[in-house]
Order: sequence, then structure tokens, then C-alpha cells
Amino acid sequence: MFSRGFDGSLWSSTTAILYLAAKRTNMAGRITAIEPQARHANRFNLYVDDRFALGLSALVAAQVRVGQTLSAAELAALERAEAYETAHEQALRFLEPRPRSSSELKQQLRKKQVADDVIDQVIARLTEAGLINDHAFAKYWVENRETFRPRAGRALRFELKRKGLSDEAIKQAIGAIDESESAYHAGAARAERWRGLERREFMEKLVAFLVRRGFAYAVAKDAAKRWWDEIQS
Repeated sequence: MFSRGFDGSLWSSTTAILYLAAKRTNMAGRITAIEPQARHANRFNLYVDDRFALGLSALVAAQVRVGQTLSAAELAALERAEAYETAHEQALRFLEPRPRSSSELKQQLRKKQVADDVIDQVIARLTEAGLINDHAFAKYWVENRETFRPRAGRALRFELKRKGLSDEAIKQAIGAIDESESAYHAGAARAERWRGLERREFMEKLVAFLVRRGFAYAVAKDAAKRWWDEIQS
């Protein structure tokens, strides 16, 4: 990742961190206050020699105390720890609505301007905790689609590829799909909607709908015929 330096040039994340660390060299000294932030629960402002140094999460703030003397290196280490904890919290919030692939999470954290080395640390921690698992995510995605919006294996493969999944994870997730059954379930709502049509129009509409879902023409035609026969019985 890159950002603009004070002279307008592009800096890498590492360069930016080193610059900020150097900028704070003169701030090394004694911690004079650790005060809760008014607008953010569980966050604190760290003051060194009565000057604001940086904001800290509760977890990082617990590592220091008023009266403690900090070197420039220790202050820089606190900043790195805070960057990691902030990214970890952002990742957990991103995972709350539904499971995510590691690639999705990486892209999200990059949007938040998180450095790549911090992203790698966060993903490693979440993987170890079982909160990121690309094989489990691929299985979840396919099962969810099969339940609510069935579609062909090639359509699922395309979706999972866009999520950054490996070929191995994709193959394992979609290997057991029965295309005929998926096409049949995918056509349920439309078959009910079009049950009053003549056979030719019913078949044309339902086959076209299933083909748009990624099913092969022959599979779509068989599913449409199966629905027509059921509706007529």
C-alpha cells in the first residue's frame, strides 16, 4: 500500500510507519495520562510528558501505566500493536454478517488502508481461530445457493473464483452437486408463476430462465419438462 509523504511523493506503508516512528522520537518520555475517549467506548488517549501521543484500544492501553517511561522504540511498538488490534477489530466486524473468504477479508482491510504485513498477521490469527477457512467458506456458499438460489456448477465456480477461492476448494465444494436436481429446484418459483401458460410458451420461458442461471440447455430442458408434467398431473 502507498500513501503521500509530506513532500507529496509516494511512500510505501513501511516508509510511512518509519517516518511516523521517527516523528515521535522526541515524544519518548514518561506517560502522564491515559484518558478514555469521550466519543469512543473502550478507547483511550495516551499522553507522554503531557502531550498527546496516540489513541489506544483497551487491550493495548492495558499494557502501559501512568508514570511508566517509554523509549521511542517502545512507543513505536505500541503504535504497531494498536494498528494490529484495530485491523483485527475491523476484520471481526466484517465477518459478523456472514462467513468470508480470506481474499474478501484482505481486500476489505486494504480498503481501510491497513498495511499488508498487518493484514497477513490478522488473517493468520483468524485462520488459527477457525474464523477464516476457505474450504468451509466454499462449502457454505454452495449450500446457501442450493437452498435459496440454485444454479449450475459452472455459475457457482465463477462466483467462487471471484471470491478468491482456490481451484481445490472450489472443486471440493461443488463436486457433489446434482445439476439435474439443482435445475429442478431453481425452476420452482417460475414454474408456479407460469403454470397457466401453454406448453410451448411454458417450456421456452422456463428453459431460457434456467440457461441464464448457467445450466446446460439439455439439463434445463429436462427440468422444464419435469415441471410441466408435474403441473399437469
